[in-house]
Amino acid sequence: MNRTLLAAWVLALSAGAAAGPAAAADTPEAAPDSLERATQAGKLRIGYANEAPFAYMDSRAGKLTGEAPEIARIVLGHLGINEVEGVLTEFGALIPGLLAGRFDMIAAGMYVLPDRCRQVAFSNPTYGVGDAFLQRTDNPRELRSYADVAADPEARVGVVVGAVQNDYAAGAGVPASRLVVFPDVVSAVEGVVAGRADVYAATALTINYVLTKVPDWQIDKVAKFVQPTADGAPVRGYGAFAFRKEDVALREAFDRELAGFIGSPEHLRLVEPFGFTENELPGDVTSVQLCGSEPAASDIP
Repeated sequence: MNRTLLAAWVLALSAGAAAGPAAAADTPEAAPDSLERATQAGKLRIGYANEAPFAYMDSRAGKLTGEAPEIARIVLGHLGINEVEGVLTEFGALIPGLLAGRFDMIAAGMYVLPDRCRQVAFSNPTYGVGDAFLQRTDNPRELRSYADVAADPEARVGVVVGAVQNDYAAGAGVPASRLVVFPDVVSAVEGVVAGRADVYAATALTINYVLTKVPDWQIDKVAKFVQPTADGAPVRGYGAFAFRKEDVALREAFDRELAGFIGSPEHLRLVEPFGFTENELPGDVTSVQLCGSEPAASDIP
């Protein structure tokens, strides 16, 4: 696979899933729950932001795909809703678009964050992801954490400019002289291949997705990677579907079906092409835990 093809998919692979909270919008007047309307019509509208591997339009196949839409099709099908209609939306406009009724569910791999929970109701998560290192298969150094890089005076870690991994490395004590900063994912991967950096640090999903696109390159993911920590806890983000708060029946029905699907062999086969593995399963983490205490009604925008 050449650099041009690799660059093409990287342009679609953005930080949208972990981006900051969307701007608030006025909550529309309460409307009947969307579940009955969707089951009667056999169709549900979902908002997505065209960000691989979470949700994107495959122009070759002419199909909305990605981890979130494919899961949505299965789960909604179990509810008797057999058609999914995608509504392309900028990531920052997904929550306002949902609240305005442009679509009935966000299927974009959106992280469950407390400030987002004040505006929308989340399903339980479908994945959890932390960081990972990418290395050449012949890398002689045993670098399984940012701390390992800091402890080896010859080790160099590649990061993308502006990425949070810069902070993780610095926090672990990696000096700036051994941080190799690249302009984008393509350059970082090429830098590891060329030996300009011993490892490339990114989210695990980014690394997984790289490996699905360049299987013939002599690179792999570092095994037994030790996650960086923030406030004493390992860094990990959890993605889920989002609903309007008044659509209780739809969210609860979706969650019931989701519970029996996530982690099943069918689920793992479905998401494998998008770089998701058993390591990204959310475990027993719930949206209630991720949201924290429920805000008072007067606090909801």
